[in-house]
Amino acid sequence: MNPSAGSSQPEVTYLNHETTVGSWLLTRDHKRIGVMFLVLVILALLLGGVFAMVLRIELLTPGPTIISAMTYNRMFTLHGVTMVWLFMIPAIPSAFGNFVLPIMLGAKDVAFPRLNLASVYIYVAGAALTLFGMLWSGADTGWTFYTPYSTTSPTAVTPILMGVFVIGFSTIITGLNFITTVHTLRAPGMHWSRIPLFVWALYGTSVIQVVATPVLGMVLLLVFFERVLGVGIFDPSRGGDPVLFQHMFWFYSHPAVYIMVLPAMGVITEVVCAFSRKNIFGYKMIAVSTFGIAFVGFFSWGHHMFVSGQSTFGSGFFGVLSMLVAIFTAIKIFNWVATMYGGSIDLRVPLLYVLGFIFLLIFGGMTGVAVATTSLDVHWHDTYFIVAHFHYIMVGAVLMAFLAALHYWWPKMFGRVYPERWSFLSAITIIFGFIVTFLPQFLLGNLGMPRRYYQYPAEMQWLHVLSTAGASLLAFGFGLIAIYLLWSLRYGPESTPNPWGSRGYEWHSGSPPAPHNFTQAPRFEREVHDYTVPEAPRVY
Repeated sequence: MNPSAGSSQPEVTYLNHETTVGSWLLTRDHKRIGVMFLVLVILALLLGGVFAMVLRIELLTPGPTIISAMTYNRMFTLHGVTMVWLFMIPAIPSAFGNFVLPIMLGAKDVAFPRLNLASVYIYVAGAALTLFGMLWSGADTGWTFYTPYSTTSPTAVTPILMGVFVIGFSTIITGLNFITTVHTLRAPGMHWSRIPLFVWALYGTSVIQVVATPVLGMVLLLVFFERVLGVGIFDPSRGGDPVLFQHMFWFYSHPAVYIMVLPAMGVITEVVCAFSRKNIFGYKMIAVSTFGIAFVGFFSWGHHMFVSGQSTFGSGFFGVLSMLVAIFTAIKIFNWVATMYGGSIDLRVPLLYVLGFIFLLIFGGMTGVAVATTSLDVHWHDTYFIVAHFHYIMVGAVLMAFLAALHYWWPKMFGRVYPERWSFLSAITIIFGFIVTFLPQFLLGNLGMPRRYYQYPAEMQWLHVLSTAGASLLAFGFGLIAIYLLWSLRYGPESTPNPWGSRGYEWHSGSPPAPHNFTQAPRFEREVHDYTVPEAPRVY
């Protein structure tokens, strides 16, 4: 579609001028929907963090500390389910993507505002069903729901399975909405070569969401049928194959890593440009690498199954493809560093989280190449090395980018400025705390410490104590963030329209934006993040 020819904007009833509960619950404004998702995913992060702290306290001693072995099994399952399905997958796309994507494109709203509101309620329904299962008796299968145990476990696996199944529809709707919005609602002058890289990242993520999530839904539904109806799809005693579950589950769940990480990379690109005062180095290569990661991610699920009995050729093939992802990731890292090189660096809190992101991504990525090597992975498989690796890549990278986005777009979303010194203290605490939490776990895994174990040899205790100390620092840092951000909502100074002096397209609107985002139709005549001219973006 030629955006310069103009495109029809959706007819939307905006309720921004109302502050009643009903106006929020019935809104079709993408900004309010983004804020509602932000509140929901932060609550999920809080719940998942509480589960994590219980686990870390339990592991302070080699034997029983505060909970029983069965409670421990359920606790790490609930931690994984909450963090993966309720927080990390929807965190950046559903919260920040919903808020800024239409503004970046110069649109009034997303293509399907009613479906956008429906995605919130579907997420809430799925989360409620999942929480019901947690309160009923929990689950002890791990967040992966591996068969045959997940089909026979006496715990509340069924409602949790169905909760995750329902949440998948919210993910699919969001992906369809973003793809359609990018194709049809770009402002005049918004050519494909001017689309912000955060939007490109969301576009690539949306493709994965739409294509891969139905596979997850099918395999969860099959486990449900096996538990409820007794069909033998995965049960070997009835002619089923439990390895089939692994193939179907990881066909979705490996690309799901990039549903989490690709939007995070888009956030990093926006923040690097804004605080380096430079246009991005290698715009086309970053955009292409986004789709390279998305494409290769679909064909590398088998590296989770090196010990499942698959052929030597299959393991080698999946290992090589997994390493190929590192090349596309390196393209992004080199371009971010090249953008900062020679730039006018303004070390503000969002950029501090970017530096934490890059460190964790490089460190976790190198260990990812290692575990993609069959001979090494056989030793590390199901040890704490794997726990540390995916926390660096998935949790650490997503958290750093989530916090960078939260601090970067906070003035845009709420029109308030937070205290800089407190935010610096919390950022340093969180980055240091995360490293201290998971670096010892690499050492534990190399020593042969299996993951998910309730007890461990006494000589490993000092590493577990160090890991728990790091988790305590993390909790302290997040507590600081909650305090000063809530304070800023009430008492923080009002923000200027563009407090960072950024040239990103979203700063062409006010902070917070007008009900329709712009008071007049915007035209984006310059490249995104164009710092070759001295003037700031015009606020429409």
